[in-house]
Amino acid sequence: MNIGLFTDTYFPQISGVSTSTQILAQQLENLGHNVYIFTTTDPKVKRSHYGHGSEKNIYRFSSIPYTGFKDRRITFRGFFEAIEIARTLRLDIIHTQTEFSLGLMGKIIARQLKIPIVHTYHTMYQDYTHYVMNGRLIKAGGVEVIVRAYLKSVNGVIAPSQRVYDTLRGYGVDAPMPIIPTGVSFSKNMPDNSAELRKTLKIRPRQPVILSLGRVAFEKNIEELINVMSYIINDFHNAILVIAGDGPAREELEDHAKALGLNKHVKFVGMVDHADVYSYYRMADVFASPSTSESQGLTFIEAVNANRPFVAMSNPYLTQITKSKFIGTIVHDNAEMTEAIENYLSDPSFKKENPERDRVLKEISAEKFGADVLKFYQQIINSFDPNGSKSSDEPTDEEIGYARQLLGRLPLPKVAKRKILKVKKEARDNK
Repeated sequence: MNIGLFTDTYFPQISGVSTSTQILAQQLENLGHNVYIFTTTDPKVKRSHYGHGSEKNIYRFSSIPYTGFKDRRITFRGFFEAIEIARTLRLDIIHTQTEFSLGLMGKIIARQLKIPIVHTYHTMYQDYTHYVMNGRLIKAGGVEVIVRAYLKSVNGVIAPSQRVYDTLRGYGVDAPMPIIPTGVSFSKNMPDNSAELRKTLKIRPRQPVILSLGRVAFEKNIEELINVMSYIINDFHNAILVIAGDGPAREELEDHAKALGLNKHVKFVGMVDHADVYSYYRMADVFASPSTSESQGLTFIEAVNANRPFVAMSNPYLTQITKSKFIGTIVHDNAEMTEAIENYLSDPSFKKENPERDRVLKEISAEKFGADVLKFYQQIINSFDPNGSKSSDEPTDEEIGYARQLLGRLPLPKVAKRKILKVKKEARDNK
């Protein structure tokens, strides 16, 4: 099977969507299928690297930073280039991971090639509307209308959690929709450089460490975790909160920590290299997040894999997997979060191996994730009628206008023509 994954966000950008897309691609390839990723350009990836090494089977289209998400990008041209590439690759199915530029590109290409399309709904946008013109352009209530319109003509939707499923059904989305949590890929030989990392960060070997790892954004409620530190240091005088990651809220959070007199107890380390993530979890005693906007929360599973407990605000998905204190503790307010973190800091036995962790990791393994998604693809393909599309499935005026303005209606540049010729040659060579 030839599968096209369309995403606005991909490595070297670090996010849950990037991780989910990469894991899915790897698992589908392990199952013997060809996977091609259509995504945005990135300043950290040189054009000369396209098509080689880690960029093999990745097609990048000209993009600019997205308004409100300066570290995220949106494609503004390349539709005709993309459709020629997709046609040459003989895609059997398209799987979109975004509702924005590459998502719309994937929808239109699927119509043009008369192949099925499925979509994974990763983000609970009602928690993010403040990023777009401070919430003046899209209100939380408008998310329902936009999401329902985007999903109207897809052949299937994947919900990563029960929360996402319930939300989309509440929006009136009636497409086939299995709940398939994103699996996590765990190497059995992941390097543990936590001791060296503590030295680099000037943290003593036994100094208590609470870790926050991920996008430093307002909807993550990291401010509340800093507030919690004001109470934790009363009992754990040398405890430190390590905030790993970057984002729009960082400067304000740094000022907040200073205002509380927590300069020595809150350390901002900035963006973390993907290869170092495991060591960050191992360096910590507990992973904590006050976020209530998570649709699933891969960072919590990464903590479980590193044998570190987590403390999280109530979340249907996390509640389902948190059957033991060795996995984590679900809380409902700052007082409960403070108590849970202190319990983990005072008892090092929670960092030891435990069979309960093996059970959780097996349930959400990358292998199961890939197999479940592939099974859904096959169901959609088997029921798809390329000649049975309704008039309502044709491109809308809004989509056509969006495509012309955002994706571009320009002649293919020379570099695009060379890319298409290269793809066609590789397709001939692989026959």
